[in-house]
Amino acid sequence: MDHVSVTRGRPGLALLLTAVALAGPLAPVAAAVTSPGTEAGVELSADRRTVSAWMPYWGDTEAAYQDALEHADQLHTVSPFWYEASADTVKGHEGAGSEAVIDGLHRAGINVVPTVTETPGASEMAGLMHDPRRRAVHVEALLRMVQSRSYDGIDLDYETMAVTGDRAARERVRTGYNLLTRDLCARLHARGKQCVVTVLARVRGSGEAYDYQRLGAVADRVRIMGYDLHWSGGDAGPLSSKDWYEEFLRYATDTIPRNKIEVAFPGYGWDWTRGTKGRAGHLTWKEAESLRRQTGADYNFDAQSGTPHFRYRQNGADHDVWYQDARGVAEQLPLLKKYGVRGTGLWALGFEDPEVWTALRGQ
Repeated sequence: MDHVSVTRGRPGLALLLTAVALAGPLAPVAAAVTSPGTEAGVELSADRRTVSAWMPYWGDTEAAYQDALEHADQLHTVSPFWYEASADTVKGHEGAGSEAVIDGLHRAGINVVPTVTETPGASEMAGLMHDPRRRAVHVEALLRMVQSRSYDGIDLDYETMAVTGDRAARERVRTGYNLLTRDLCARLHARGKQCVVTVLARVRGSGEAYDYQRLGAVADRVRIMGYDLHWSGGDAGPLSSKDWYEEFLRYATDTIPRNKIEVAFPGYGWDWTRGTKGRAGHLTWKEAESLRRQTGADYNFDAQSGTPHFRYRQNGADHDVWYQDARGVAEQLPLLKKYGVRGTGLWALGFEDPEVWTALRGQ
């Protein structure tokens, strides 16, 4: 994945406009809104809605919001990608905490569980999480953010700390994150709020900084990022594959209660330029399809992975584009059913093939 590389790769969007400090008065708390089927520690969605989705803070945010409202009958949770945590503060990106968005989603019966990413790397985060005092300060900062609006909980998408080639550092992150989520989830549950964690797929050496079993015991939901098998900084190839889903679902369902697992699908792709070492360009499904038609490229579908792709030539350079569409999602969904997983997710609202919603309805 990664959510972090996508956001940080967009110039001009790093401006942080709001800050939730550790001391001082809380922001006014809006009247609590009780969404249907929502209670910390209890299976969500009495009406059996099975999809959650992230809402980016960049791009066409109004279109993403309208996308959520249009599919409210399938969405149980929307996670605006609004916040970033340092060691002792939580800051908001542009548009964070919009009461109009929060209230609109609540009126549609959708839970609002904002996502928080982290800036410190593995070494700093491990030290923080293993230090009881510093860990408590960090938890308080997160709780203050949750209380600043009528949020239904929090989604921790802590990836920066998880990406390290040092095995000892990964182990300290893993054990430290167990302590942090134990403390945070308990505090959130005491307030009737949800505790959600987003993790890398635990397969082929990836995701070792996450203890699936412990996270599954304390969190209400564990969201597995089912994308970036091939990522922007690597070789061209499918973002996900059926074999890959089989591998990480086997491990996940052995360690996490199935009703807590969500597998998130990509609504985007990468455009790799052959023969260069630069990062691939990010494309939403709509952008990928527009580019394919514009260049006259053939639509190809890789049956082994369950993903579309195409090739084109521009300005003397050859390009490979791999992405995901509704056909691909429909091909991969049977893997979730095989392992008894009904929870699905989408990265991200406004990115996806509109027909994905029809495919997800059958899950």
